[in-house]
Amino acid sequence: MFPGFFREKDYMMNRKIIEYAFRQSLPITCSYLFVSFAYGIMMQESGFHVGWSLLTSMTVYTGAFQFVLITFFSSGASYLTIALTALFMNSRQLFYGLSFVDDFPKMGRKKMYMIHTMTDETYAVNCSLKQKSDKEAILSDDINRRNIMFYVALFSRISWMIGAVAGGMIGQLLPFELEGIDFCMTALFVVIFLDQWKVYKSHISAILGISVGVLLLLLLGPDRFMLPTLVLVSGILVLARRRLEENE
Repeated sequence: MFPGFFREKDYMMNRKIIEYAFRQSLPITCSYLFVSFAYGIMMQESGFHVGWSLLTSMTVYTGAFQFVLITFFSSGASYLTIALTALFMNSRQLFYGLSFVDDFPKMGRKKMYMIHTMTDETYAVNCSLKQKSDKEAILSDDINRRNIMFYVALFSRISWMIGAVAGGMIGQLLPFELEGIDFCMTALFVVIFLDQWKVYKSHISAILGISVGVLLLLLLGPDRFMLPTLVLVSGILVLARRRLEENE
C-alpha cells in the first residue's frame, strides 16, 4: 500500500513539474519555432540539406551565431575564424553562468546539459523562477525548481530543432518572406523583462542595466556595446550585492 502511494505521489509531482515547466517555456518555444523556422529556410536556400540544420541545432544551439554560421559555411571560413567569432558572440554566457553556480553543480548528470542549453531566453525564465519561489509552492523546493529549469531548457531546445527541421523541409516547397520575423525575439525579451519587473520588489538592477546599456550604446554603437555593458553592470552588481539584497 505505502510503496504504491509514494509512487503515485511522485508521479503526480513529476506531472505538475512538467506541466509548470511547459507553461513557463511556452513564450520561448513559440518564439523559437518562428526564428528557427527562418533559420531552416535560410540553410536550405544556401544549399544545405535539412540534416545540417538539425545537426547544428543539436551541437551549436546558439541562436544568432547559427545564422552567422550560414555565411561561414558558404564562404569556406577557417575553423579559427569560426571559433573566435563564436567565442566573442557568446561571451555573455560567462556572466549568465555566474547566476547558477549554486544550482547547476547540484543537478548531477543534468549539469552539462544545462550548461550547453543555456540561452538568453532560458536564462531569463530560470532566473525568474528563483524570485517566484516565495509565492508559488511548487518552486519552494529547490529540487522541484531545478527539475523545472531542466524541462524549460529541454522544451526550448526541442522547439528550436523542430522549427529548424520544418523550415528546411517546407522551405523547399513554399516561398517565404523572412523580413521582420526576428522581431518575435525582441517581443519575447520585453515580456520577460515585464514579468521580472513585477516579481522583483527592488528595480535598482533593472534601472542600472537599462541606464548603462543606453549610455554605452550611444558611446560605442550597436556593434560594440553589449560585452562592455555586461562587464560593467556585472561588476557593479557584484560589488553592491549585499546592499541590493538588503533592499529586496
